[in-house]
This record gives sequence, structure tokens and C-alpha cells, in this order.
Amino acid sequence: MTDGVHEMSGTGAVGEVGAVGETSPVVCWSDRLELGEGIRWVDGRIVLVDILKGRLLAAPAAVGGDDGTAALDVIAELDVALGAVAPVAGRPGTWIAAAGTGICLIGPDGGVRWIARPEDANPVPMRMNDGTADPLGRFWAGSLAYGSEDGAGSLYRTDSDGTVTRVLDGITVPNGPVFSADGTTLFLADSAGGLIRSYPVDPATGELGASSVFATLESGGPDGMAVDVEGGLWTAVWGEGAVHHYRADGTLDGVVRVPAKQPAGVCLGGDDGRTLYITSARTGLANPAELDGAVFAVRVGVPGLATAPFHLEDGA
Repeated sequence: MTDGVHEMSGTGAVGEVGAVGETSPVVCWSDRLELGEGIRWVDGRIVLVDILKGRLLAAPAAVGGDDGTAALDVIAELDVALGAVAPVAGRPGTWIAAAGTGICLIGPDGGVRWIARPEDANPVPMRMNDGTADPLGRFWAGSLAYGSEDGAGSLYRTDSDGTVTRVLDGITVPNGPVFSADGTTLFLADSAGGLIRSYPVDPATGELGASSVFATLESGGPDGMAVDVEGGLWTAVWGEGAVHHYRADGTLDGVVRVPAKQPAGVCLGGDDGRTLYITSARTGLANPAELDGAVFAVRVGVPGLATAPFHLEDGA
């Protein structure tokens, strides 16, 4: 521990001590993902995406995999990049997805119905990236340029009637939108800028207020994020082989070292909400190591919030 920051490293057995944890990440499954992100705990199991391959994946239905030998199940495979999904309330097996250049629904049979493709007209080649549903049932997702052009990305909100609205622009790599338990605060990573910003949210309209800086990283880019029941925030730190935990006031108080250079997504799940799952990526690495692209798990002391579903009006 240095300056009040607790640090964990290695790949030891899963266990736990304290508010942040005392043990090391273990490999969950045999898959090595090209760009694993959008990880969520849904209906008792992990769901995640391999963005560039357009695959929606889930933990094996059979018990097992803690030894890292079981493979993830493929729920759906799209012919475009798949940034993130959220379950649709009251429609088992249906997902709202940030995919390709917009927002779509993925049905139980893997079929796709497009809601909107707002980035189609962009002169810069774009794709959708990370996204999440807020506690009031809206879906939020960011976009970015394939060439990482400065300021090309945006943040979109999809309302329950299917309306898709651009709510922020000028962001190079928007990532990990997550919300406070009551849905009145949005946390958004500006990965290229090394910042996590917070925004007040009007619960009635979904309109955003002026932003403030929640945390600034000294190195690496904040990526996927998750909020715990005490208002603390976890973020994967791309390029640094680490996951950070911040208190509700933005103070860094924990670092989990991951044996993969590019941690990309995080979520809190398990039966008690106290298992931190971490995705990673192999994309862009000239010589990926054995565990680059793996999914890891480590026990922590504070449980996470339940995964919110998207609420879609009948007929929308």
C-alpha cells in the first residue's frame, strides 16, 4: 500500500479481505478475445462482447470454468462491430445493442432490427463503442472513429420510445458510461484524455448538466467502468495492466494488477455481487502474451449494483 492506495497483483487463488480486496485475479475461461468489453452480470451469468468480431458471448451454462478451461457460449454474431448490450425488460433473450454505426435490437434468434444509425452520415469511418442502460430504463452508448480522430466521438441516448438523441459530441474515445444507483449521475470516461467526468442527469428527461472531473489518471486510459453500492467506481486502465477503484469522492484507494496489458471492461457480479470481472484485449499488440485477451475475476469487499434493463415501449 502506498499513500493509502491498496495494490493487488499476480494470479493467485480467489479470496477476499477488506473493502477493496487482498487477492489476485484468476482466469475464468479459455477464450482470448480480440477486444473484450461490455461485460455485465445478467440473469445469473456473465454476458460480454468481443467488439471487433461482432460476437455476443456468455459464461457457459454448465457449472465450471473457474480453472480457465471452459469456453464462452456464443449468443449472437453480427456482421458489424458490437460495442455493448443491455437486456430489454419483459422480453427474454432480447438485447438493445450499440453496434455498427448505431443502435439495434438483437432478438432471441440472433436476428437484428435497427433502431437508428446516426453515424452513417459521418464522413469519418465510425463505430459504436461501450454502452449501458441507466436505472430509469434508457440506453446510453458512445461512438468513436476507427482512426481515433480527435473529437470525432459522441454519446447517444436511446429513450423508451426508440428515439435516439446525440447528447454529447467532441469526445475522442467515450467509454464505460455508468450511473449512480439513483440514475442522477452519469460517469463517462474520456479514454484519450485520461479523464473520468461526471454529469448530473435530469431523471425526468435524461438531459445532462455541466460536467465536472471525477478523476484524472497519471498514465493509461480509463475504459470500462462499474459502480458499487457505496458509490465507489471501478475502471479498467487500458495500456497499464491495471484496474483502479475510486471512492465516491474521486479518491483513488485501490489498484488491481492484471496479467494482461490492455484491461478493457469491468463489472461486479456473482451471487453476492462481490466478484469483479475484468475483460482484456489482444488488438494492437504486436506480440500478445498468453493472457492478453483473457477474462479475469477477483473477489472484492463491496458489492456492485444490479444490471439495469432497457425499457422499450410496446410498438416501438
